[in-house]
Amino acid sequence: MAYYYNQLTKQQQKAYYAMKAGLESLAPSFPVPRLEGRELADVYFKVRLDHPQFFYTVNFKYQYYEDSENVEMIPEYIFTKNKIVEHQKAMDARVKKLARQAEKMNEREKELFIHDFICQNVHYDKLKKPYSHEIIGPLGQGVGVCEGIAKAVKILCDALGIWCTIAVSDANPEKNIKYRHAWNVIRIGGKYYHLDATFDNTLGRGEHMRYDYFNLSDKQIFRDHEPVIWKVPACEDGDSFYYKEKKLSFTKYEDVRKRSSQAVKKGKTFIFHWRGGYLTKEVLHDLLQIFHEEAAKKEKFACVSLNWAQAVIQVTFNEQLTEQQVIMEDANEREHCETI
Repeated sequence: MAYYYNQLTKQQQKAYYAMKAGLESLAPSFPVPRLEGRELADVYFKVRLDHPQFFYTVNFKYQYYEDSENVEMIPEYIFTKNKIVEHQKAMDARVKKLARQAEKMNEREKELFIHDFICQNVHYDKLKKPYSHEIIGPLGQGVGVCEGIAKAVKILCDALGIWCTIAVSDANPEKNIKYRHAWNVIRIGGKYYHLDATFDNTLGRGEHMRYDYFNLSDKQIFRDHEPVIWKVPACEDGDSFYYKEKKLSFTKYEDVRKRSSQAVKKGKTFIFHWRGGYLTKEVLHDLLQIFHEEAAKKEKFACVSLNWAQAVIQVTFNEQLTEQQVIMEDANEREHCETI
């Protein structure tokens, strides 16, 4: 499932294989067909996207002679050789153990298993340690950043026979997006979808799992994601979005009112997707009115969390009035929320 390898030129593919062989053998240095510095860096990064098992290297240097056809690549290993071997055994055992739990599931169930495992067991690493960019962070330490989480999703998909690759978007300082972001494109039932476990991890709090970024189309994901740096398969199907499949995607106010009433009576949190046209301020006002009216019938108060970009709303019904009745959720790695 070496997706990025197939996007390379012949010369870049030779460099790719040389890097892969060198990293597999834990060589202190190895020859690689000569490319420009930027090309080398991109190929090196793509090798590690295709093969998340190379968790022990995050950077490299290189040297060459002017008349040489090769460069000598010197990878930077973040552990000693003995420690790498020890971690490799641990990661292999961890992946196999998790895969065994889901091996009898169908594709969709396997995808859900992987997503839920990440959201339940991985915390965002605000310190951004080097290993948090690799599978050893999420799978070994229970912490990670988007790159490490996306790689963990991929290696688990690989182990369970699900086609998966990693999408990467660039920073955008004008939007206060300071870093690249990574997530996954996955193939389920022969169709491609975007799956961003990092964003759902950010939104999920406690017992309330979120699926705002589970099986999105291109149109949906790029409402709040920057364009990808390297091409990924087109994701054209929007009908397998989690909330739509679970019949939690509404177009009518009366349906929202009915489900709100049920949630108040049962003391449950109500999470749904609104697709009855654009989620404007006017529509939001009408929805809030419904939540407050239904809550008041049971002498309760509605507290709303809103992912505006994806039109997903979470409503809890509390015994007491909270200071923040509407929270704007910014689904990204900054874990930032605003009150409106």
